Amino acid sequence: MFNKHPKGLIAAALANMGERFGFYIMMAILTLFISAKFGLSETTTGYIYSAFYASIYILALVGGIIADKTKNFKGTIMVGLIMMAIGYVIIAWPTVTPVSTNSSRLPFLLTITCIGLAVIAFGNGLFKGNLQALVGQMYDDKKYTSLRDAGFQIFYMFINVGAVFAPFIAIGVRNWWLKLKGFDYNATLPELCHLYLEQGENGMNAQALDNLHTLSQEVSLNGFDYNSIDDFCISYLDAFNTGFHFAFMAAIIAMLISLAIYLGNKAKFPDPGKKATETKNNTTNELSKEEIKIDATEIRQRIYALFAVFGIVIFFWLSFHQNGYSLTYFARDYVDLSIINIDLGFTQIKGAEIFQAVNPFFVVFLTPIIMWLFGSLKRKGKEPSTPMKIAIGMGIAALAYLFLMIFSLTLPAKDVLSTMSAEQIDAIRVTPWIMIGLYFILTVAELFISPLGLSFVSKVAPPHLQGLMQGCWLAATAVGNSLLFIGGLLYTSVPIWACWLVFVAATGISMIVMLSMVRWLERVAK
Repeated sequence: MFNKHPKGLIAAALANMGERFGFYIMMAILTLFISAKFGLSETTTGYIYSAFYASIYILALVGGIIADKTKNFKGTIMVGLIMMAIGYVIIAWPTVTPVSTNSSRLPFLLTITCIGLAVIAFGNGLFKGNLQALVGQMYDDKKYTSLRDAGFQIFYMFINVGAVFAPFIAIGVRNWWLKLKGFDYNATLPELCHLYLEQGENGMNAQALDNLHTLSQEVSLNGFDYNSIDDFCISYLDAFNTGFHFAFMAAIIAMLISLAIYLGNKAKFPDPGKKATETKNNTTNELSKEEIKIDATEIRQRIYALFAVFGIVIFFWLSFHQNGYSLTYFARDYVDLSIINIDLGFTQIKGAEIFQAVNPFFVVFLTPIIMWLFGSLKRKGKEPSTPMKIAIGMGIAALAYLFLMIFSLTLPAKDVLSTMSAEQIDAIRVTPWIMIGLYFILTVAELFISPLGLSFVSKVAPPHLQGLMQGCWLAATAVGNSLLFIGGLLYTSVPIWACWLVFVAATGISMIVMLSMVRWLERVAK
């Protein structure tokens, strides 16, 4: 499968897989780590998560500008890898824990974590788009041009292979440290422990306090041998959060491996900056001829069409990237995690984070099927246009949240859980298959929207605005990610089913708007 492709493809894919492996270790546990480490609410955590996720895409545009200006793509990529490793070191360093919301240490330690995330985001911006440009350069050689799509599919598959295994490593390391310290994993205990440390026995409602006492006995593998529940809370939170820090250390190792692969194969990679300089004069005349054929009216129509699609995909990313946020909290609070428990002896693979592996698994599994489906329809002359595919994808995303909403109709609101006993909460938990089904449907939607949106941009953008329009695609993704905190606001303030109904409406209305524009978009794309 790889023999016909450029020699540097696999090395670039492996370097990217290592980087993505480390990145998805972090993303699998980030929101739960911030909540458990600092005792922050889901809403406050969401502001940090949204800002971080948005900055990744904005800084990818900045990274591309830096590489274009310096004409040093290889060096920019290497600096990006080093910066990401430094960022992981910052957040992996086991700082004092626990840190309650009324602690004087909170601003300083939370700032350190945010600085680490900012360094990771900037490093990612230097790395992400520029490595893709480097891979694209490999296929400018005429003997490889026909294999470009297949090459990027292989490259994309490697990304998701790394993402499949990352959550298991994160969970395994965290639970290994818990077990080493004499504890079992429980998803709800960190929140209860922080509540007790901040409010004390008199501040907690009787049921929440009783749940804390019950669960503290259950998770103490060597028996409850603490002087007080206060000592238990401090010890459990310390072990829980230190385990998270060690999981981030696994991301550092992945980054170093990625850096070693990149440096070991650097000579095999082309240099997009050098190529751009060499061909600038030759392409300018050709480009000018092509631009002459496009009058000002058509250019405006193309830009209007692109911005219409950008507006639509904002709502997709707002909904899709709830996977690391409100959907992870839902898995923690409402899903029966005891069913998913892989006992390895030295650790157990169980936790809400495990569902972060489902989406990349389905990407790897479903991509060939979706490609076969589109190919089969094309041979029959029935393949939908790219705008229609995007509209269908938005409809599929709406179905995903409708699916989850139906199974959430009987679930109590988040604030009601604190008044329920541990036994009552266990009784209302739903099967993990609901999360698996949700991610299956969302992944199908992703495969209809994400790669096809990029294809639409490259096809419709005027020749002299290709880079700018690709940057606007990233900016639209960033806008969607900057709004992710809405999921947390809904999750904690309205009934659970109503939270998902908002995303059904957002994606469903977007589908209707997209369908209303399909004929116009198809006409512009021609």
